[in-house]
Amino acid sequence: MPQNVSWADFEGPGDGYGYPQARHILSVFPLAAGVFSVRLLFERFIAKPCALHVGIQDSGPYPSQQPNAILEKVFISITKYPDEKRLEGLSKQLDWDVRKIQCWFRHRRNQDKPPTLTKFCESMWRFTFYLCIFCYGIRFLWSSPWFWDTRQCWHSYPRQDFLIMFVHHLATIGLITFSYINNMVRVGTLVMCLHDASDFLLEAAKLANYAKYQRLCDTLFVIFSAVFMVTRLGIYPFWILNTTLFESWEMIGPYPSWWLFNGLLLILQVLHVIWSYLIARIAFKALIRGKVSKDDRSDVESSSEEEDVTTNTKGPCDSSSSNGANRVNGHMGGSYWAEE
Repeated sequence: MPQNVSWADFEGPGDGYGYPQARHILSVFPLAAGVFSVRLLFERFIAKPCALHVGIQDSGPYPSQQPNAILEKVFISITKYPDEKRLEGLSKQLDWDVRKIQCWFRHRRNQDKPPTLTKFCESMWRFTFYLCIFCYGIRFLWSSPWFWDTRQCWHSYPRQDFLIMFVHHLATIGLITFSYINNMVRVGTLVMCLHDASDFLLEAAKLANYAKYQRLCDTLFVIFSAVFMVTRLGIYPFWILNTTLFESWEMIGPYPSWWLFNGLLLILQVLHVIWSYLIARIAFKALIRGKVSKDDRSDVESSSEEEDVTTNTKGPCDSSSSNGANRVNGHMGGSYWAEE
């Protein structure tokens, strides 16, 4: 804690409110259960009808693959993507053609992947949640003095404005949990709101993709890319890091947890740079080719993905096909959520 602050200063109410306490984090569990219940209802009674309305069919689970104990053991215990050497060994062991084994693994991988309808419902839920939470954050931060002047984050530390900020940050973990326990709620609200600014755009692009509105998908993805880079590479370092590194040093001085707090924020900025590079590369391809890269993370594979482009003869897997390509890249869609 800073030199003029001790843990005793956080005991008891302050001006009719309360201070952040570590035990408040336990409220995350019932809140998470409530949010999960709302999500199930939303996906079933709102998202699914919307998906059917735009023409996304409930294709059901992918057809089951012919069982094979040896291949199943390799798939579960060793690898889902066997290399050429392993394929040759399995071919000799089973007396199967290599292409037939490749086909088996591809079909087996596809069994674990959700259909487009499921992915649409998930993205619609995330789009709705991120948009609402972003608007909620703007609604309350708009009237807060530290939204316009970040130096206000450090005035009168510790402070007595816990009630509203606690509601906004109850479900956060990691860095935000740390900032909450240390009563850095003001700057924490700025960090959360800044990160919410681009999330709903990503999910909107996915929704357009699942509905096969490719041009709209590409447009939304490019907008998402621009907002992501402006907020993460511009506003975040020059607004957030400026106040946590320099203004806080000037007003309350450094202390042990100050170094940890800013260290985590700097690590986050490094991740921003990495993700921005990946997203920029995908957006560039979208502008050049007219579509963004395929999401290898969640789509059903087609036979062409494992065959050489010069192969023209039919193989044992030619009847399989993709159930619709998700063209929002997996690096962006997977790594990005891990951050939040």
